[in-house]
Amino acid sequence: MKILVKLQLLFTLMMTQSMAQNFSIAIHGGAGNLLPKNFSEEREATYRAALDSALTIGYEMLQDSASATDVCEAVVNYLENNPLFNAGRGSVFNAEGQHEMDASIMDGKTLNTGAVAGVSLIKNPVSLARLVLDSSEHVFLSGPGAETFGKSHGAATVSAEYFHNERRYRQWEKANKKSVIKLDHDGDADMEEKKHGTVGVAVMDVFGNLAAATSTGGMTNKKYGRVGDSPIIGAGTYANNATCAVSCTGHGEYFIRAQAAFEAHALMQYKGQSLQDACNTAIYERVGVLGGEGGMIAVDSKGNVAYAFNTAGMYRGSVRQDGEKHIAIFKTNSD
Repeated sequence: MKILVKLQLLFTLMMTQSMAQNFSIAIHGGAGNLLPKNFSEEREATYRAALDSALTIGYEMLQDSASATDVCEAVVNYLENNPLFNAGRGSVFNAEGQHEMDASIMDGKTLNTGAVAGVSLIKNPVSLARLVLDSSEHVFLSGPGAETFGKSHGAATVSAEYFHNERRYRQWEKANKKSVIKLDHDGDADMEEKKHGTVGVAVMDVFGNLAAATSTGGMTNKKYGRVGDSPIIGAGTYANNATCAVSCTGHGEYFIRAQAAFEAHALMQYKGQSLQDACNTAIYERVGVLGGEGGMIAVDSKGNVAYAFNTAGMYRGSVRQDGEKHIAIFKTNSD
């Protein structure tokens, strides 16, 4: 009897140690024409430091056995609060000189999801999406109704001034004068980059559960309440414990048409592709063939991490249970 009890304790200990050693997180801060020549050492270091801080938040939470959805929300909160990125406080301006933010989150264990679009006074849109997931019978809320729901459930609200960013405002003024709609930092010669601005996270926690979240300020000078792929489950965000968790960034119209995030999942589940092959196929043979630009990050049910993007660069990073961080901006030989 004593031997049986000892064996059971030993087995439990081994399983706990094994479980605690297996987790991963990947993040992105947008993809686009990110070229080394357009970055000063200080600028590059600033972005790398922000990505490093985001990974540290996720890594420490995963070490403490936090759930994948909790990690996704917390890390995206950090990125939303950082004006370097086109999400939350760093969001671009729409045609009326205001902000319309979108976000989504998905739990790969239950396939429960929450998404919001066109919110203006919610401090952290991904947290509002999480409230939709946890505290409503719905999946997707938009505009004033989404904000009313958020306020009734304690979501943090701010004034419009909170989102005012002078750099973003100057971008909007240029776009507005030309009556054009622009992706984040799109095209003008005096702008440093052409970047599709979104932030996102994909996670596998110590329990083997997957989750993903995405948040964005959308397109500069966008009109008519335009919504991109970020809040659309299957287009910009998807998670399923059977395969992978995915967050996308890019020209949303093409990611919606390709159902890019779900496509990566489907290629793994129905064609048996590896995580990296599935991401490559989704970006290059689905989004790219349609004419779209952007990228995705993903983790699979074994904790593997993958990136795929058809642009010059993508703000990205990852860390697994060994604590070794991988942070990059520009395309490398392995991409």
